[in-house]
Amino acid sequence: MAILKIARMGHPILMSPAHEVADPTDPAVHQLIDDMVETMIDAPGLGLAAPQVHVPARIVIFRVPEGERSKDAVPLTVLINPVIEILTDAIEDGVEGCLSLPKMSGMVPRHRRIYYRATAPDGSSIEREAEGFHARVVQHECDHLDGVLYPMRMRDLSLFGYEEELVKEGCEPE
Repeated sequence: MAILKIARMGHPILMSPAHEVADPTDPAVHQLIDDMVETMIDAPGLGLAAPQVHVPARIVIFRVPEGERSKDAVPLTVLINPVIEILTDAIEDGVEGCLSLPKMSGMVPRHRRIYYRATAPDGSSIEREAEGFHARVVQHECDHLDGVLYPMRMRDLSLFGYEEELVKEGCEPE
């Protein structure tokens, strides 16, 4: 396994749609996923998309720890070629950070409830409903597959800045 270099905002790989993965069971895909997991843990982060490590493939990994942001933990999950469906018009604002925008965070609106489906590395199907923080993490990571970074979703750029400054003002990043 290897720790991969994370692309930062401004790199063209983050602005382009990623390609579908033809064979989720391919050993090269599994090696990429292993390297992404190691990179995410080292960073540290809660999620990572393949374009963030300079690979234009529709792969995301994430985990949701149990705690104040989520009452239900979601273990490390790998989504290949994910598709999201919105289940409610309800939108929730929440502070987000991103490994591609180190030390920065901002207030981002996200749908409260979603349904997502994807392929797992073993070729099986994953289908889940998610709400709250779980839904936020999935939407954030899947945005990377479409060339979207969270500041592009923000309604008020006065709520975008360095984490240490926002913490002073009472805004904690997620």
